[in-house]
Amino acid sequence: MDNVTKVFIEKPASDVFEAFVDPAKIGNFWFSSSSDRWEQGKTITLTYVEYNAELAIEILEVEPNEKIVFRWGANGEGHIVTILLRKMGNSNTLIEVTEAGFQENDENVVVQLLDNKEGWVFMLTCLKAYLEFGVTRLRTGLAK
Repeated sequence: MDNVTKVFIEKPASDVFEAFVDPAKIGNFWFSSSSDRWEQGKTITLTYVEYNAELAIEILEVEPNEKIVFRWGANGEGHIVTILLRKMGNSNTLIEVTEAGFQENDENVVVQLLDNKEGWVFMLTCLKAYLEFGVTRLRTGLAK
């Protein structure tokens, strides 16, 4: 079972792509830090300073300015996330994030899907604010 979230950003796909893969930029809208540039075959450590947490992702596929695919967690476990960047004219991008791996038979699947959707909507909203308006202080605003 997959969870799909989309947002339109008024910036070129190259700007959106770099926001994800460049460790100097990702802290402006998503994680506090990224251990390295996102490239196919790398395992990246992502840190959330606010939650005293870090996690590893495995970068499975990268097509510059078009696609990023990664797996949450290490050792081949975890969901697969696909980020597609669709150019809409010269300076606009439709971002589609698909997270695959939810188990339909899990009694908590609806709660998991809703929580997951909330996270992706929040991250994409922060990305939009960062790229379109230069806002860098929304990332830590989600309260649980």
